[in-house]
Amino acid sequence: MKRDLNWHNFLVRLAVFWLILFFFLASCSSKDDTDVIRQLVKQGAIFAEKHDIGGLMNLTSEDFLAMPGRHDHRGVRRILWMAFRHYKEFKVIYPELSVELEPSGLVAFTKIYFVIVKKDLSFPKLKELYKDPQGWLEEVGENVDLYRLKLELLKKDGDWLVRRAHLELFRGLGFSE
Repeated sequence: MKRDLNWHNFLVRLAVFWLILFFFLASCSSKDDTDVIRQLVKQGAIFAEKHDIGGLMNLTSEDFLAMPGRHDHRGVRRILWMAFRHYKEFKVIYPELSVELEPSGLVAFTKIYFVIVKKDLSFPKLKELYKDPQGWLEEVGENVDLYRLKLELLKKDGDWLVRRAHLELFRGLGFSE
């Protein structure tokens, strides 16, 4: 009987150990995934500033859709080409973004508030507010065109790709929901 009790205690301790290890690795993985997604967004901004449509499209999944309008890869390429011609040289400025990972670890969501400004303009106060998205939004105020980009990301073969994108322009009363 005592031997059965020892065996039972051993199994319980082993199970607890594996649970702790699993949650530790899952929390590390989600932090790493969050960082990877933030880097993907940063790379997307760099591609946009360089007018690199191919680079941007490489960050998307095969079934990518952009809204409003349900545009596929071809439609987005055309829209980006026109936007790049309109804006010419520009930079994209945004605060630190939050990332929401689904428990499966295969889907993530983020909202990116950003502005597009002429390349030679400087907004030093925005750099100070990078880790304060609310303060960043308040500082931007009505001085520039503010956009919100909602992304749904999918992890495929270890890489994060944008599956859905929904772009909105701030219209003075807020963003549409």
